[in-house]
Amino acid sequence: MKSIELAGPSAEQYRLLVDAITDYGIYMLTPDGLISSWNAGARRFKGYEEHEVLGRHFSIFYTEDDLATGLPNKALRVAASEGRFETQGWRLKKDGSRFWAHAIIDPIRGPDGELRGFAKITRDMTEKHNAELELARSQDMFRRLVLGVTDYALYMISPEGIVTNWNAGAERIKGYAPEEIVGQHFERFYTAEDRAAGAPARALDVARQTGKFEKEGWRVRKDGTRFMAHVVIDAIRDPDGSLLGFAKITRDITERLQAQLELETTREHLLHAQKMEAIGQLTGGVAHDFNNLLMAVLSSLELLRKRLPADPQAMRLLDNARQGAERGAALTRSMLAFARRQEMAIQPVDVASLVRSMQDMLSSSVGTMIAVEIQFPANLPLVLSDPNQLAAAILNLAVNARDAMPGGGTIRITANGEGEFVHLSIADSGEGMDSDVLARAREPFFTTKGVGKGTGLGLSMVHGIAEQSGGRLELRSQPGEGTVAEIWLPVARKEASVVAAAPATVPAKPRQRQLKVLAVDDDYLVLMNTTSMLEDLGHEVVEATSGAEALSRLEEAGFDLIITDHAMPRMTGAQLAELVEEKWPGVPVLVATGYAELPDGAGRRLPKLSKPFSQGQLNDAIWEIVN
Repeated sequence: MKSIELAGPSAEQYRLLVDAITDYGIYMLTPDGLISSWNAGARRFKGYEEHEVLGRHFSIFYTEDDLATGLPNKALRVAASEGRFETQGWRLKKDGSRFWAHAIIDPIRGPDGELRGFAKITRDMTEKHNAELELARSQDMFRRLVLGVTDYALYMISPEGIVTNWNAGAERIKGYAPEEIVGQHFERFYTAEDRAAGAPARALDVARQTGKFEKEGWRVRKDGTRFMAHVVIDAIRDPDGSLLGFAKITRDITERLQAQLELETTREHLLHAQKMEAIGQLTGGVAHDFNNLLMAVLSSLELLRKRLPADPQAMRLLDNARQGAERGAALTRSMLAFARRQEMAIQPVDVASLVRSMQDMLSSSVGTMIAVEIQFPANLPLVLSDPNQLAAAILNLAVNARDAMPGGGTIRITANGEGEFVHLSIADSGEGMDSDVLARAREPFFTTKGVGKGTGLGLSMVHGIAEQSGGRLELRSQPGEGTVAEIWLPVARKEASVVAAAPATVPAKPRQRQLKVLAVDDDYLVLMNTTSMLEDLGHEVVEATSGAEALSRLEEAGFDLIITDHAMPRMTGAQLAELVEEKWPGVPVLVATGYAELPDGAGRRLPKLSKPFSQGQLNDAIWEIVN
């Protein structure tokens, strides 16, 4: 390597050392900037051979932009005046390509202080520079990503809990702009009760000790509203383990929580509806079977009364038995009402007129210690319901209200029209119900009354009547604040009118004659008693215990009338009526049932006789359909 001559025995060693270095470009410059030496490192990453650069100005390595600003001469001036010049920037190779250089220029002076030239050391830092650029770009992209996220609040907290930065998601979720919250303690996002309990400090302690804290809880927005948050706090440490602060991620999960609550509520309602449907099916089946038993008892008592001698004591016993059976029939009607299988005559009803007509009966039913107040607005619309069943429901609710006020009180009966429904309200000032009792109040056989004081079917009966009318029963109650029972009834169409009662005249009965009747029932007790009543009325009766047997009897002989049960296995009464209509269209069919749901048969409405029925009701039903 050619250079300024150095005296002393170490000059050759120094030359060999410098020339062997390949990672650094080390060369000498004259005071004017001309290249006077060139080592292997300079040759390796600048691409020039020694003879190509010796004597040339070192500015050949600078870009046009640096040349335009006079950077090479400035570098020599600074080095000469300050003793050192250091910089980084782009430099040029022989082939015109660029590399990122870290350059140091030191002045070389003689013993007298005269400037002899400059020592220049250059290192190719392109890979490191590119890595730094990539890291900076990545960090900038990450910063922009964090700042741009809106679904999560992402921000940093100092070891003391001070907010040090703030992203767009934090602003959207919590309502604070960056300038409003940076520098403030993060505890202001916590509720007053959580701050009093030390929750913010505890969260940082857990994150400091374990590296992470995670929890869901209520947090407070700038406007004071609360939201359910899922929070994660991570401890941030430097390589030596010192705590730098915390990264905090918060997500608003209020909608998810509400959706979960709604799902749970819907599931509870579904389970309750399924339970009530199962109870309804069971209740309806029990009531149907009980109806058949009562049918046998009542009809037998009626026929027995006609055959016993006129003994007053015997008559009283018979009447007691009949009253007991009729109470059982009332119980089955309540059960069927709950199961929505009770026969109802739906028609337009004037609720105000109906309740006012019941005022005396209501007052006598609840006793003198209870005041009954009735108040209805003018022009209350007509509703659709069965007036008799609705009256029974109102009376039942009034009696329930009476029982809730053993020391006396007031029952208020009011109504108001809201949209498509009229809300008929029966309110008391009694003991009220807690949430558990209120939740079960409409279940059949549930009662808080003592043994022998109630069947537990009253509210379930009212519930069934309301639903069969197309409405529902609402209950509101709190302990000590009374109870409000509200029957929602659908408003009748404007063109509908109240069905007027028929004039009180005795209709002319058709001439009665002996009929040949086919009696069909799968319950032998009911069939036997139906036969007995028909024969007592003077008719000829043939029995059948199924629909198939009835069809066989019809093939054998002609009949004037068929009386059939509806709920029979394999073939219902309605299905039997359809087959009779097809093959024996002139034979009328009377269906005896306790159910409300009875399909039309053979394109016509089937005549029905509600169970349990008396002999007089049976006789009237026969002559209504027989010409």
